[in-house]
Amino acid sequence: MTATRTAARALAASTPNRPTSLTPSLEPVARRGRSLAKTHPFLLAAAAATAVLTITALVNRRLAKSAERANPPAGQFMDVDGVRLHYVERGTGVPLVLLHGNGSMIQDFASSGLIDLAAQNYRVIAFDRPGFGHSDRPRNVVWTPTAQAGLIKSALDRLGVSEAFVLGHSWGASVAVALALEHPAMVKGMVLASGYYYPTFRSDVVAGSAPAIPLVGDILRYTISPLISRMMWPLLMAKLFGPRSVPAKFAGFPKEMAVRPSQIRASAAEAALMIPDAFRFRRAYSELKMPVVIVAGDQDRLIDINAQSRRLHNDVSQSTFHRVRGAGHMVHQTSTEAIMSSIDEVAAAA
Repeated sequence: MTATRTAARALAASTPNRPTSLTPSLEPVARRGRSLAKTHPFLLAAAAATAVLTITALVNRRLAKSAERANPPAGQFMDVDGVRLHYVERGTGVPLVLLHGNGSMIQDFASSGLIDLAAQNYRVIAFDRPGFGHSDRPRNVVWTPTAQAGLIKSALDRLGVSEAFVLGHSWGASVAVALALEHPAMVKGMVLASGYYYPTFRSDVVAGSAPAIPLVGDILRYTISPLISRMMWPLLMAKLFGPRSVPAKFAGFPKEMAVRPSQIRASAAEAALMIPDAFRFRRAYSELKMPVVIVAGDQDRLIDINAQSRRLHNDVSQSTFHRVRGAGHMVHQTSTEAIMSSIDEVAAAA
């Protein structure tokens, strides 16, 4: 027995001390983490920011896909000059082309009731302009109003349309003007609503152009920009519709489609082009020879209608100008009948 105890003590003395748990101690790792935080705080902050941005980008991508599933295409597609273009066609009669504003899509005209109203007497063709709604916007093209006018012209040729009346709202008015200047035989008459025609300084345009900056803009539009757009949506609507309230029918406009990263890029690019293109066109308006009706809300909070619509009326001798009392920038939504009357006025003049 004494020999056995002696052997056991010898074996214990020769065996090194080991932790009783199978899990290794985390204390060295914690010490290294604290040391790294002290010596490289910016590296850790950058890693944390990258992780947050990556998660945000994944969430925004999922929300964009969900928005597209919830709002499937309402019309048809055609491939024109390398662009998959989405359009809606309603009614019969003389063709009437509808071109929406920046950040918008076909559902703007649809929710306003203008498509159904106009389709009673016209063949209405409403396009999702490149990058908006369900239309593509290839990055190898700078989508100026002139470039978009060429695309719309090709699309109308494919649809067998040789002449049409054209309604452009806001940025769409610039595309309508470019179409009339480049292809005057196609445009029988125009209604230009809430347009921007002459260069002026606009801080909102400068701020809105950020997501169009290469690389930096791509990061913004996939991460921060959709979140900011959602937060700012009520303020933006108040500015666009003011002084009137947002009509109940505008609930048919899919906000989540408008805050997708792809559409934010298109909106930012058009904001960046706004002032340069107004500068380019400012001396060409007198060349317009077809009937033109200019419409603007007299309380537009986005555009100075005296510096824009009224000045255009002075430069286009055969134009008429209608101020819609108490209306804001979204005059086609809040005063749909006034827009419809303007379309009929142009048709009668032509």
